[in-house]
Order: sequence, then C-alpha cells, then structure tokens
Amino acid sequence: MAPFWEALVPTAIGAGTTVLGVYMGAAVGRRNQDRQWIRDKKTVAYETFLREFTAVEIELRQAYLDDRTPNPRWEQFNGALVSVSLLADRDVGSAAARIAELIERFTLILDGRPKSLEELKKVHSGLVEAQMNFVNAARRSLDPSHGDFDWQLGGPPPWYGIEHFHGRASAADRTI
Repeated sequence: MAPFWEALVPTAIGAGTTVLGVYMGAAVGRRNQDRQWIRDKKTVAYETFLREFTAVEIELRQAYLDDRTPNPRWEQFNGALVSVSLLADRDVGSAAARIAELIERFTLILDGRPKSLEELKKVHSGLVEAQMNFVNAARRSLDPSHGDFDWQLGGPPPWYGIEHFHGRASAADRTI
C-alpha cells in the first residue's frame, strides 16, 4: 500500500497547487482588470470635465469682454462635474468643487453690475490656481508616480492678455 500513497500524495499536491494557482491568477487578473477599468473611466471623466470647464470659462470670459449675456454649456459642464463626483477621490473631487464654485462667482460678475477688472482678476487668478490643482490631483489619482506641474497648461489664459484686451476696450469706450 505504501507505493499507492507515495504516488497519490504528490499527485494530489500537484493538482491542488495547480487549482490554487489558477484561482489566484484569476483573482489577481480580475483585480488588475478592475483597476484598469476604473483608471480608464477616471481619465475620461477628468478629460471631459476639463474640456467642459474650459468651454464655460471661455464663454464667460468672452461675454465679459464683449459686454454681453453669456450662454455657457451648463448641461455639459454639470454632467461632467457629476461624472467626476462618481469616480474621483477626495482631492480630485475637492479641486473640481473649487472650480465649480469659482465658475459660479464668475457668473455673478456678469449679473448686470458695472464691470470691475479687479473682481475679474480675483476670479481669474482663482480659476488658474484651481485648474492647476485639479490637473495635479487628477494626475496623482491616475498614477501616484506622476509629479505635479508647477506651471499651467490650458485653462484660463494669462492675465496680461485679459488686462490688455480690457484696457483696449475701455480706451475705445472713452473715445465714443
């Protein structure tokens, strides 16, 4: 009977190890697949939010400079914000909420009161900082090894351009 057990035990151990290996491989593969799926969804949500934020910011800024009522794409912006809220971690969500708050402040500048370049500058500088914070938080959320940008890419334009345009518009108003 000893030869029977000598053959059975290694075979049983080998089969058990194989089954365990297949199970562990499937579990690890599934976990990695889930992480990749979430990372892909976050990337799309973050890209969409930045695109819609930029569209709203451009429309509000142009309406301010043209002295007209803005017509931003609120549905797309709010939809993108909701998508971020479903997927983002705390830092990204907080950065997106700050952008939404500043966009709201921007709309209040356009409520029919006389324009104030100083008020616009406060909102603009806040939007620049908020956009950079969002981008950096999103980059860390997608891959913690990404370093932070300490410069701005995209988002609100440099302040000197707005100030120059506003000065040009004010000079034209004075000549009329």
